[in-house]
Amino acid sequence: METKDILFELRTKNGLSQDQLAEKVFVTRQAVSRWENGDTVPNTDTLKLLSGLFDVSINTLLGSPRKLICQCCGMPLEDSVISKETDGAFNEEYCKWCYTGGKFVYTSIGQLTDFLVEHMSNENFPPEQARAYFEAQLPQLDHWKVK
Repeated sequence: METKDILFELRTKNGLSQDQLAEKVFVTRQAVSRWENGDTVPNTDTLKLLSGLFDVSINTLLGSPRKLICQCCGMPLEDSVISKETDGAFNEEYCKWCYTGGKFVYTSIGQLTDFLVEHMSNENFPPEQARAYFEAQLPQLDHWKVK
């Protein structure tokens, strides 16, 4: 879905006119009309306001051009599991289980690996295999890369 369609859908789903949306994000009704016609795309600051207003990520507003994964545990990210900063803004780098309330939950890669092995292993993915997988994959994520 394109940004123009997403914005139209979110606006109408929330019962807002173009004038009402424009007022909430400090632009003109004509700007909203241009977004919905596909003539322009909201600027970065306006995307942040729209993200907060509609409680969706900027990635979603832009039509999900990037496939997001948590840079701590590797989980695929959708709006329902993306972490938020203390001010309510989405943090599109982490899931809500790894980063919550402005803090990281796991203090070491070993702690996270132990948790994942305990909760992700099963008869098709035995603990030894799960541990080997996570020990190979987690260090490749931005949060755990040696700087």
